[in-house]
Amino acid sequence: MQTFGPDPQALDYQARILPEVSRTFALTIPTLPQRLRVSVANAYLLCRIADTIEDDAGLDCRAKRVWGDRFIAAVRGEIRASDFARELAPLLSHSALAAERELVAQCDQVLAITHALPPAERSALQRCVTLMSAGMQRYQGHAGLPGLPDMRALDEYCYYVAGVVGEMLTELFCEHAPEIAQRRERLTELAPSFGQGLQMTNILKDIWDDRRRGACWLPRAEFGLDPNGQEDLIDALEPVEFRARLESLVIVAHGHLRNALDYTLLIPPRFRGIRRFCLWALGMAVPTLDRIYHNSDFSDGREVKISRREVRGIVRKYGFFAGQDWIVRSLFRRASAGLPQSDPGVREGLDAVVRAAVSRFEGGRSGGLDDHSLSTGQHF
Repeated sequence: MQTFGPDPQALDYQARILPEVSRTFALTIPTLPQRLRVSVANAYLLCRIADTIEDDAGLDCRAKRVWGDRFIAAVRGEIRASDFARELAPLLSHSALAAERELVAQCDQVLAITHALPPAERSALQRCVTLMSAGMQRYQGHAGLPGLPDMRALDEYCYYVAGVVGEMLTELFCEHAPEIAQRRERLTELAPSFGQGLQMTNILKDIWDDRRRGACWLPRAEFGLDPNGQEDLIDALEPVEFRARLESLVIVAHGHLRNALDYTLLIPPRFRGIRRFCLWALGMAVPTLDRIYHNSDFSDGREVKISRREVRGIVRKYGFFAGQDWIVRSLFRRASAGLPQSDPGVREGLDAVVRAAVSRFEGGRSGGLDDHSLSTGQHF
């Protein structure tokens, strides 16, 4: 295994800021092997910076595009991270969390670790951030109340914000151990589905929170609406019909989570820390979907959010039995018992989505959104 030597001060900063910007990842990352903790924590912080730029209320669409491109350049080492941080930090809105503003202001310390990683790991992180930032730019300004045109648009969006993360983690896991690398092909096939299952769960949970800020990520065609229509998706439907269509998306998301289980169990059992990292995310998503399905008239994400007690139970059970495939499958089936039968075949077609999404920005071009293509649904 290659050695690397990031600045100890940068490592200390990364360890301190992580729990301030994500309690969930501050819980799950420490279960990973020591070397993976550094690269995975660094990857999360890079993604959080990209997301902070995308979500900032003080930046208009053009500014977000400019700063997203500059962040990609900083990640690649093409511009000085300290210059990027000094110029962007004062522009961020105070509506952003204080910890997020600090993370941007101190991103030179985060990038110092990125640039000290072994080449294969550094390349995986750079690819992920490039595709994520470019993809978010593509959908920038088009997540209004009409929603997305169709399921393929949702698949692509989920790939940009979550599937690419699954692919990056797969590369990091494979670099960590030759035993895992032997299963790279199948892991890579399942990674976008794993990411989509988690992202769709968040989208469904956050429907009403997103709506309050004028956003909707639901696919119009799947709700029986004209993909090209511009009316408010939710207002266009009777409540009963909306709930029925919402429940069908829960089933799709659950199919992706079944693929996530297969992905996790491809990791050899002796790598319990890596399995725990995956299983805890999966274990928290399934009961959330169950609550959405059985309470589809909820009006606030807090109504379907699992409790801290449930989180502790998931961490304990999946953590203790992470190396026992049949027990893990039993826990997943038990948590899924209240959901209708789902089909892991939902990943069919994702390969084409992934190829199109990657080719759009290959060669390092961040690319912009063709406004006409997305607004009319003709985005492939």
